[in-house]
Amino acid sequence: MALRSQLQPWLVAVWQSRGFFAHLLLPLAWVHGLFRAVSAWHHRGGTHAQRLPVPVVVVGNLYVGGTGKTPLTIDLVRGLRERGFTPGIVSRGYGASSSSARAVDPQGRASDYGDEPLLLAQVTGAPVVVGHDRVAAGRLLLNLHSKVDLVIADDGLQHRKLARDVEIAVVHYRGFGNGWLLPAGPLRDPPARLREVDAVVFHDQLDSPRPAIRVYSPFFSMHTEPGGIYAVKDASMRASLGELVAEQKRGSMRVIAAAGIGMPDRFFGMLRAAGLQFDALPLADHYPFTDNPFAGRAYDLVLVTEKDAVKCRANPVLASDGRLCVVPLKTTLDPGLLDLIVRKLEPRAATTPPAP
Repeated sequence: MALRSQLQPWLVAVWQSRGFFAHLLLPLAWVHGLFRAVSAWHHRGGTHAQRLPVPVVVVGNLYVGGTGKTPLTIDLVRGLRERGFTPGIVSRGYGASSSSARAVDPQGRASDYGDEPLLLAQVTGAPVVVGHDRVAAGRLLLNLHSKVDLVIADDGLQHRKLARDVEIAVVHYRGFGNGWLLPAGPLRDPPARLREVDAVVFHDQLDSPRPAIRVYSPFFSMHTEPGGIYAVKDASMRASLGELVAEQKRGSMRVIAAAGIGMPDRFFGMLRAAGLQFDALPLADHYPFTDNPFAGRAYDLVLVTEKDAVKCRANPVLASDGRLCVVPLKTTLDPGLLDLIVRKLEPRAATTPPAP
């Protein structure tokens, strides 16, 4: 896991340009591209995709790793619930102990379901089912929760087996990197894939405009920023980030910021922008926290992401450390995206039988 933590920033740097190592991996990217093209041809027109009895909204990305799918999914659940829907969520469950479809217990462990599905279940209160086969996961979700009238597939853009009514692609601040497919670049699908989706969500300002591509799909904005912090040990112990910055200026508070997410530099950048001084501890994406990464370090406070917190709670040492705090994200989403989704779902929703 330590090696993975070191390789991750190196790969990100490689993927931002078309340098020596990227060219070295280019033949493998061609194989990846051929596989994607065959899959797209096989499912063209949705003839081989399997449809669930309720509408499906897919949230995904082209750039591998954390682009903001999870905060977008959380906000979609809340927004669509306000519009009268009863959404449920299906997800792959990366890092889960089994690939079979199963319901997420919000009080369970990330090792059983994956960290992101567990976070989705805890934060949204919506039913969540994980499984590599998203069709099987969707069917189990609907069997267990008859009132669910809309399924949101988190990270499902490349899972073409599941038919969808709305496709949403998230593009984050790194844009498309060098524009090449994995492993020579960071992309799961070529940028032209954006021409096929129903909506593109730009997560904050793009740092990398390459490659230039015209987005024909409707596009919307999403902004995330750190919210008020709270203790892992006791969620009632809360403070604003501004209060923490002021406290640090009054004394010599030693702070560590740790992030086991796809783009930890984004988390660190938000904290620095708020005026906080800290030692940054980037960890591998989906870092399990079975070991204590803070052992042997001197600190008065540790800040982690919500995705990391669900795993810290499963470690008795970390869960009992009152110095460990969570920095949740506050999301601002263009309401026009919800309007578009509702418009596209209306014909399908009208034919969906009401729940008993």
